Amino acid sequence: MTTALDILFQPIELGGLRLANRIVMAPMTRALSPNGVPGENVAAYYRRRAENGVGLIVTEGTLINHPAATDNPNVPNFHGEAALQGWAKVVEEVHAAGGKIIPQIWHVGMTRKPNSLPHPEAHSIGPSGLTLEGKKVEEPMTEEEITQVIAAFAQAAADAKKLGFDGVELHGAHGYLIDQFLWERTNQRTDRYGGDLVERTRFAAEIVAACRAAVGPDFPIVLRLSQWKSAQYDAKLAKTPEELEQLLKPLVEAGVDIFHCSTRRFWEPEFEGSDLNFAGWTKKLTGKPVITVGSVGLNEEFMQLFREGKGADVADIDGLLERLERGEFDLVAVGRALLADPAWAAKIRDNRLDELIPFQAEALKTLV
Repeated sequence: MTTALDILFQPIELGGLRLANRIVMAPMTRALSPNGVPGENVAAYYRRRAENGVGLIVTEGTLINHPAATDNPNVPNFHGEAALQGWAKVVEEVHAAGGKIIPQIWHVGMTRKPNSLPHPEAHSIGPSGLTLEGKKVEEPMTEEEITQVIAAFAQAAADAKKLGFDGVELHGAHGYLIDQFLWERTNQRTDRYGGDLVERTRFAAEIVAACRAAVGPDFPIVLRLSQWKSAQYDAKLAKTPEELEQLLKPLVEAGVDIFHCSTRRFWEPEFEGSDLNFAGWTKKLTGKPVITVGSVGLNEEFMQLFREGKGADVADIDGLLERLERGEFDLVAVGRALLADPAWAAKIRDNRLDELIPFQAEALKTLV
């Protein structure tokens, strides 16, 4: 008789991705690529997860070719010869270990601190020049700037395909640039990139469409979305299932294959009257494959761990498996549990639960 654990480790094909199992390594910012160039230690870090049975790796956020894409010179670029050569080595190592890998491409938008390295002369950009707290510190992006950023996302997607990645993920969550266009608090534009919920999807949809045009019909495009924002945990793009459907429809039409639905706790229902989480509702409303994420394998919520700089004990995944078995979501992204223990997937598969390594904050400082 097939068990829920068997389902977790069954091969699956979704959105053009053929995967050995349902486990995804969640994207986690490491900022350990000096001058934006991922080294051999980064390649070895990802290979260890592939060797130990992770079905799909989503890299840490990587930067599009824009001077204000980050405020940290050690976050890896996804442009320039040296960085792309570094990523080619990462792909080679992961594939040699039998894994699949996609880069997450990213622009932080108005969360960037002014005068930050590596380009202190650059102005931070966002739809209305507003911080997540609603304070205006810059002028709104011009349409010319919007066009340039869309082209930079598309170029990064094209480079991902050229380097041999198995797809690409667009970071549209957590209050970063794409999400700033989606959220009414940070997008107060009165042109075609602002307005009601549907109109605010235009920037994201145009990025997806440009990436689709750059990579062709068969290269998987994943879009990461969240309701919550960094330090704005009660934020909601969509307050009802009907609003969520309005938000998702233009993104599906633009060419998203898989939605990566970021929550802080995967077990929490998204809307009253239903046990479905954010991923479950997204799948129900779109029919598209979805990835769930949020404190999988930990007994503490991950953002609390980050804020307090502490560790967490191992937690069972019985509730996760029950939801997977009933089809609420298709793939399961694991973050800090997998960061602390490269062999997490293999140990879960082989029922070596007593060997699992608990997450400690020190793990954030190294590429274990």
